Amino acid sequence: MFLGLDLGTSGLRALLVRADGSVVGSAEATYPVSHPQSGWSEQNPADWVTACESVVAKLRAAHPQDWPDLSGIAVAGQMHGATLLDAKDDVLRPCILWNDTRSFAEATELDGQPGMREISGNIVFPGFTAPKLVWLARHEPKIFERIAKVLLPKDYLTFWLTGEHVSEMSDAAGTAWLDVEKRAWSPELLDASGMRIDQMPRLVEGSALAGRLRASLAQDWGISQPVAVAGGGGDNAVAACGVGALSEGDGFVSLGTSGVLLAAKDSFAPMPETAVHTFCHAIPETWYQMGVILAATDSLNWLARNLGQDAAALSKALGDRIDGPGMMRFLPYLSGERTPHNDSSIRGALLNLDIAHGPSDLTQAVMEGVAFALRDNLEALKSTGTTLDRVLAIGGGAQSPYWVELCATLLDLPIDLPAKGEFGAAMGAARLAQCAATGAAPKDVMSAPEVARTVPPRPELQPAYEEAYRAFRATYPALKDLP
Repeated sequence: MFLGLDLGTSGLRALLVRADGSVVGSAEATYPVSHPQSGWSEQNPADWVTACESVVAKLRAAHPQDWPDLSGIAVAGQMHGATLLDAKDDVLRPCILWNDTRSFAEATELDGQPGMREISGNIVFPGFTAPKLVWLARHEPKIFERIAKVLLPKDYLTFWLTGEHVSEMSDAAGTAWLDVEKRAWSPELLDASGMRIDQMPRLVEGSALAGRLRASLAQDWGISQPVAVAGGGGDNAVAACGVGALSEGDGFVSLGTSGVLLAAKDSFAPMPETAVHTFCHAIPETWYQMGVILAATDSLNWLARNLGQDAAALSKALGDRIDGPGMMRFLPYLSGERTPHNDSSIRGALLNLDIAHGPSDLTQAVMEGVAFALRDNLEALKSTGTTLDRVLAIGGGAQSPYWVELCATLLDLPIDLPAKGEFGAAMGAARLAQCAATGAAPKDVMSAPEVARTVPPRPELQPAYEEAYRAFRATYPALKDLP
């Protein structure tokens, strides 16, 4: 048995999987996010531990015959968060999360440092880990002075499982401290943000052994054999493991809380000025590029909340087929934007409102705005030389036939929908656990899911959507210029 844990922003998902890839069971637990000031986003690492204890208890109770055969664990997780430990391994303050924008000034300063983009392969975004530590040095110096280790969120859970300070390449690539081509901590990048190499966890590959489950936990969990804990990975890299996106040309579009367009790469080929992320994959000698929008299904959830309606009901009301763009225009920058704008201060907008518009018109505008923003991501990826012939759709938004067909038409790519089953980050983590526990090669374990159906673009509607996309592209600079 292999346990995959997906440490998300709002909850932890656990998946217990057999060696043949079949799912034994799943469990979930939620935890809160704190916003003590505007633009701040924090979480208590103790809540992650409580959530892990909860999902393990649920799986043990539901599958008493299978659970004792557990032999491997891996954690996938939200990236970029700064979990700070003192010399006694006590947490110094709440973790500053990926969607926290307080360090936008520090990110700009770091991004201007010589060699920063060249070594890290990326723009230094406000959500990355390094600028958070520069902010802490300036605003919470007493805490900064006590930092013995900085762990990413999923690495803190791995630390609780094993007692080891360890990270891996895919998550470390989002800190702005990693030499992404060499897959090693960079002394130059650490020095630029006032950090030391001894404050960093040791690095392994995501599919490699990070440590063993602590004996006391194994005893508490009713497991008698040693349990391997893998390096794990950042959420999108591990989701790619879950859908078998490992080689050049493989990719997926994720309509989740944020929106992602990801392409696996066989080599390191960054172009930071496009605001495309170039990160290490969670498996050896592989990288990936992705464009990220910060509010995908978050945009639809925002609309549903303000209309007092259910997001799924709003989506269903549009039907299954697109029939051309609407008059209304939505810019989905509710939390700022990453690709291609790298703009933490921009905010969303609704344009061309008409007195006749109702909830369905608003829903269509929101879905179109997200799809337009994903098209921005595709154009940014293309500018780096990356090509995609088709993509797999994952995430909650992929349940909407309308939204998927809209994305297929705007991206001009066939979109594959997987057959029902588990194929996200929790499944990818279970596969990494299997590699660490058995020594299996990733490509022998991480197969692509069965495709239930393929949604093709609608060529007869593409001219109208292209015109609407050009209007969308022209709106960002106009919005940016508003006082």
